[in-house]
Amino acid sequence: MDVDDHVRITERLIQSVEIVAAYVLVLLFAIGVFDLGLNIFQLVRSGAITRTGEVVALIDTVLLLFIIVEIYQTVVAYTREESVVRIVIITGIIAVTRRVISFHPDDHAAQEALLTSAGFAILLAVLVGALYVVRKTPAESSTLR
Repeated sequence: MDVDDHVRITERLIQSVEIVAAYVLVLLFAIGVFDLGLNIFQLVRSGAITRTGEVVALIDTVLLLFIIVEIYQTVVAYTREESVVRIVIITGIIAVTRRVISFHPDDHAAQEALLTSAGFAILLAVLVGALYVVRKTPAESSTLR
């Protein structure tokens, strides 16, 4: 058995682990959707669905589920040896947006809240700019991981 045979075996093992990871993400997504449904049901039943904090928590959960979907798509694209750049950028945008929505400036000193908000704004601007560049780039040049 030469080195290339060993490399082929390890590549198949890695691909198998990537597929297992994809199944785990599907399971996590299904559990998350079920939990979201239960939370909505409980909030409607108790009448708390009209509270701003509860709605923000629901949106936070939905965005977390979107992140799981994007990570799943990254794993699948990586397993298929496709470009993951666009998917990773979109995942970053969703993650930063999630943080922005759940950010409470009242929990921080004024200067810290301002710096954090500016950081979020810069991150979002850079990610949106990167997404624009990736979408305008011809498909042939975006096949690199």
